[in-house]
Parts: sequence; structure tokens; C-alpha cells
Amino acid sequence: MKKGRSRSSKPRRSATRPPPKAGTRATAGASVASPVRLLSGGNPQIAKADGDAPVQAYIAALPGWKRDLGRRLDTLIVRSVPGVRKAVKWNSPFYGIEGRGWFLGIHSFTHYLKVAFFRGTSLRPVPPGASKAKETRSLDIREGDELDEAQLAAWVKQAAALPGWVP
Repeated sequence: MKKGRSRSSKPRRSATRPPPKAGTRATAGASVASPVRLLSGGNPQIAKADGDAPVQAYIAALPGWKRDLGRRLDTLIVRSVPGVRKAVKWNSPFYGIEGRGWFLGIHSFTHYLKVAFFRGTSLRPVPPGASKAKETRSLDIREGDELDEAQLAAWVKQAAALPGWVP
């Protein structure tokens, strides 16, 4: 064996520098958080998880004007339904009531954010966007659209009072 070489084929790590944490990548001696991958339409790829943190990560990763709109929608939903349950599923934030299912989901498309009410046909007035799912209705919000927060809050409150969707 040559002088100065270890028997192990694994590279040696400095005793003063710990290995990189999961979810980070080492670059030039520093750990940097990996950027969130944007899927088609600018929809952030966020791992399925329950709670506010993954929803906030999704919102923070939205591109451009959609990020501010996402924050506005999240604030409106939380204000309208105290104690709302949050999660990210299928790369979309979901909002629901514990033990009653999900009443609303948000998804990013190229030119708009879609707010889907899973029991939307029961809301009054019925939200304008149709869906492949029989009871689901939605609202597509595009850049520059004026958001009727009073109407949206009314829909959110109505939707939260209904039995939710359980996947």
C-alpha cells in the first residue's frame, strides 16, 4: 500500500465539517437549500405533508404575482375559518376541517391560480368554473383580476360548513 493512503475506498470527510443535511446540497464548502422544482404551469413540487409549513413552502415557491395572490388567499381562508386544517397533497395546498375532509384546494397553472371548491355546486352563488368532478366548482384568478374578497370569503365559509372531500 502506498504511503498516506487509507485502506478504505470511501473518501474521508474532515472531522470539523459535518456531512450535508438532507434536502441540501454542498457547494464550495457551504450547504445551500435545494431550490423547489416548478412543474408545468409554474406549480411548485412540494412533498405531501400536513400542516402550515408545507403550505407556506408552496406559496413561497410560487412564481411572480402568484406568490402574493397565494399569500392573500391563505390569509383570507385562515381568517374565514379559524382552526382550518392545511396540507399539501398532489403538489397543491388543501384546506379542510379535522375529521370532515377537505373543502378547498389551490393549484397553479401557467396563466392563473385555480381555487377549487370540492362541494362547489352546493355554494350560493355557484362559483363560475366547471370541473370534471361532478360537485367541484372553481374560480380561476389571473394576473390583474380584481379579487372579490367578500364573495370569496362567503364561499370559503359555506364550503367549510359542508361535509368535505375525503380522498
